[in-house]
Parts: sequence; structure tokens; C-alpha cells
Amino acid sequence: MRIWLCLLLTIFLLTSCATATKKASPSPQDQNNNGPRVQSTNDGIRNMNDTGAGAMSQTERQNHLEELVKRVPGVKGAHCVVMGKTAVVGIDVDAGLERARVGSIKYTVAEALRKDPQGAGAVVTADIDLNQRIAEIGQKISGGHPISGFANELADIIGRIIPQLPGDTVPRDTRPAGNNGTGNLNGNTDNVPDNNVTGTPHENIRNNQRGTKEMQIAPGR
Repeated sequence: MRIWLCLLLTIFLLTSCATATKKASPSPQDQNNNGPRVQSTNDGIRNMNDTGAGAMSQTERQNHLEELVKRVPGVKGAHCVVMGKTAVVGIDVDAGLERARVGSIKYTVAEALRKDPQGAGAVVTADIDLNQRIAEIGQKISGGHPISGFANELADIIGRIIPQLPGDTVPRDTRPAGNNGTGNLNGNTDNVPDNNVTGTPHENIRNNQRGTKEMQIAPGR
């Protein structure tokens, strides 16, 4: 009788040890749940988009910037061509607007682009002729033409633009008091430069002369 009791006790102890070992060793599923979480591809894409670090194709960036600019009050339409890190953005505005109002809209567009991760390398124009050329180039690229074939034309367009660079805009809360958000004290944008020119005084004069010529070509812009 004593021998049977010893055997039963031994079997009970062995069974208890085996059960404890199973509980102490988590399953592969538990290891996945309790260990360092491996980020899925979808999570990675979502996080990159949330932080603005996601890489967009040129077509996606073009569409994104056009939709962004169209949301700016006063903009009736927008066309964009992306080449590398540079984006050329043309905007449609009411033909009856005064030049000061057009300049204000351009500045607002540039601010919106500056705040967007995809818009920091953009230049903006409200010139009717240049905007039409940008639209035509965009249509040809969408039709399958290689963008490299328009490099010279885009360089010519950028050379004619008085660029309102998003990176040159100043947040409104850091501007000097009394400028009414226009860049000068009397609230007039006629004499506000479209970009911060960093060249020599002679180069700045040439740039201003080029800007005056462009305004004469496209009245009201």
C-alpha cells in the first residue's frame, strides 16, 4: 500500500512540474504580444504620412499641392509641375483684382506651401501666360511625355517668375506691429518684394527691374 502511495505521489509531482513549465514558457503568440512590437507596413506608412515624412511620387505631390493651393481664399484654380525637389505653382485669380490684392493672395499661398512638408521647394506665380504654360506642361507630362524634355522651358518660367518662396514667408505672429500683415506700415503690398533677394545691390536692382517688366506684360498680376 505504501508503495502505491509513493507512486501516486511521484506521478502527481511530475504532472505538477510539467504544468508549471508550460505556464512559464509563453507561446509564440504571447511572445509577439508581450515583446517589442514590430511595426507593420501599414503602420509605417500611416506614421510617415502623419509626420509629413512620407515620400510622394511627382504626380502625387503635384496633385497634393494643387489641392492645397485651391483651398486658399481668392484662388480660383491652380496648376503645378514638379521637377525633382522644385515645384512650380501657377494660380488663377479674378482678373479684376488689384495688384495689391493679388500679391496678398500669392503670399497666403506661399505661407500655405511653407507649412506643408511637400511645398517647401515651390515657387508661385499669378501671371496668366506663365500659368497657362505650366498647365500645358502638366498636361503633356500626364500624357506620358518625360519631364526632362521640359527642363529648359521650366527653367525659363522660373527665370521669369518673381518667386514668392514659401521658405521666405514670416509667420504672422513674428511680424513687427503695425504692418497689417502686409510687410510695410501703410498696408500696401505694391512695394513689398515677392522674395528675399540675397544677391549684391546690382543684382537686386536687376531683379526688381525684371519684376517690373513682368507686371507690365500681365496687367493686374
